[in-house]
Amino acid sequence: MKGPAVVRASRLKRFLPLLVAAYVLLELWLVVTVAGLIGWLLVLLLLLAGFVAGASVIKRAGLKAFAAARKGSMPEGEARTAVTVAGGVLLMVPGFLSDALGLLCLIPPVAKRLQRAPMALLRRGPLGDAVRLQEQVRMHRPDGKVVPGEVVHEDGTPASGPYDYGRRDDEGPYGELRR
Repeated sequence: MKGPAVVRASRLKRFLPLLVAAYVLLELWLVVTVAGLIGWLLVLLLLLAGFVAGASVIKRAGLKAFAAARKGSMPEGEARTAVTVAGGVLLMVPGFLSDALGLLCLIPPVAKRLQRAPMALLRRGPLGDAVRLQEQVRMHRPDGKVVPGEVVHEDGTPASGPYDYGRRDDEGPYGELRR
């Protein structure tokens, strides 16, 4: 017996090519209609401007995320960066409907609502276990390197026993690492 998730996934696989074809035809119809109103040269310039704007948005979001990662913090979070990059990619896709959707992703109130979607979508489904594992690995060893050392408490006594990976370290203050 098939579960509801299996039925939904097979329906999506069946109708996805039809949806993509309908989207492409709608974009093409919009481009031709707008070109009939304002001229092909202006339409090409608008599509080129959308591509350049999308590339600029992606570059800015990437540089901002890279600078935040170098400082060790993500002030706006990865979800905000994902929504911004999605908006930039939509701006780069030729067509006016994708440009409108890309611009919507860049409007702060809309972007704030969309921020909840990326991680919620990733945590469910087949990628959920991989995402959770990646988060745990990143929490315990951010750069993947093992640094030999021992934990020393503030009073100078070394910690005894194996490290408890289930405990939370965000209460602070932390001991120092001695090599």
